[in-house]
Amino acid sequence: MVQDLIILDELNGQEAAVLLRSNRIEDCFFSLVNKNFLTPGNIYNGLIDRTVKGQGGAFIKLPNNKTGFLRNSKGLKLGKKILVQVTGYPEEGKAIPLSNKIMLKGRTVIVTPFAKGVNFSRQIKLDHEKLRILDVLNSIFSDDKDFGIIVRSIATQICSEEIQNEAKSYINIAQKILSDEEKKPTLLVQGSTPHELALREWRDSDDIKVISNGFEDYGILDKLDSLLNPKVEAGLGAVFIEPTRAVVAVDVNTGKDFSVTSGLKANLNLARMLPRQLRLRGLGGQIVLDLAPMPKRDRKLFEIDLKKAFKADPVDTTLVGWTPLGHYEIQRKRERVSLESVLKP
Repeated sequence: MVQDLIILDELNGQEAAVLLRSNRIEDCFFSLVNKNFLTPGNIYNGLIDRTVKGQGGAFIKLPNNKTGFLRNSKGLKLGKKILVQVTGYPEEGKAIPLSNKIMLKGRTVIVTPFAKGVNFSRQIKLDHEKLRILDVLNSIFSDDKDFGIIVRSIATQICSEEIQNEAKSYINIAQKILSDEEKKPTLLVQGSTPHELALREWRDSDDIKVISNGFEDYGILDKLDSLLNPKVEAGLGAVFIEPTRAVVAVDVNTGKDFSVTSGLKANLNLARMLPRQLRLRGLGGQIVLDLAPMPKRDRKLFEIDLKKAFKADPVDTTLVGWTPLGHYEIQRKRERVSLESVLKP
């Protein structure tokens, strides 16, 4: 059996990381050469600059004359300090997306300022594991704190001491940012680098090997370069993924298969491969699927497979639904660097 590999290296002088599974790239993290973009995960003390009526949002002043946009914000007073976190990369010409739901994300726990209590990942089913981890957290955490903890599923495979040490570290950070009295826009926490993200998100078992400077040895650049081709080797039919200024267009056709079920087969194949393709290409925003022709009665089968595929994907994605023209729409968070911007800066 081919061992899974986490490969830590650089592209264009910036950190890059790739998860290689059965000699196929399963996931990747990159840094942008363009320093004008703020790293997702950065936490700031910002100042409320102006509110936008009708949109339920506000523009927030950040350090170095940067401006972010906070959605679903009510009751904010101009000039007041607010704690915000960068949630993704902005569309061209738009403000940096922000959230006031702060998350300090570690490998085993997530510390959540302003959201109290201890919660467990739904994947943690065993009561004795919940009790073990709860005992660890209760020894360092009290309910009177103005933050809570979410226990991640990997914690069931991690020893109590390691969970305790990581939780302590992020609790200390939470206490510092909540006690910060700086009144001008300030960076409080720097978002994770690609190498840090890789070691945090991909080490889901002890069987994964970590390698430094291995892109050349494993032909990673050639594998990445092939992803710039809009045409995807789909196996069933043909798939084209093409980002435009407004949307990401995904076109599906049946190729040389003219059977009655060819459209359904091609569309189900797309549903299963789409999350990985979007993840590797770093694509987000509005995504429109122009599917192969299939009877309306088969749409439910497509929706079931699409929902199942995106459930396992780490990027927040909303499956919006069908348009009057029969296209399927998806809204996906722009939290990844686009592959094109990395390989063709």
